Amino acid sequence: MKDILFYHRSEAFDQKDKTLLHFVQLVTEAPSAVRENNLEELKKYYTEEQIVELTLLICTANFTNRFNDGLQIIPDLG
Repeated sequence: MKDILFYHRSEAFDQKDKTLLHFVQLVTEAPSAVRENNLEELKKYYTEEQIVELTLLICTANFTNRFNDGLQIIPDLG
């Protein structure tokens, strides 16, 4: 997987942030690449319920972006 994000080497993020950002990247770019070890790493910082909610939020954002991009809709940001 091509890693174009800087968060791995940034000091602005702690390990909890980096773990979540890595999960976001996996779910967004290659959801079938998520492995048990990725979930186990998340469980160090989040409950199972939180992981489910985070995953739903990631998927919802991805759906919205793909829908809007596919129909060339520019979101109304107010």
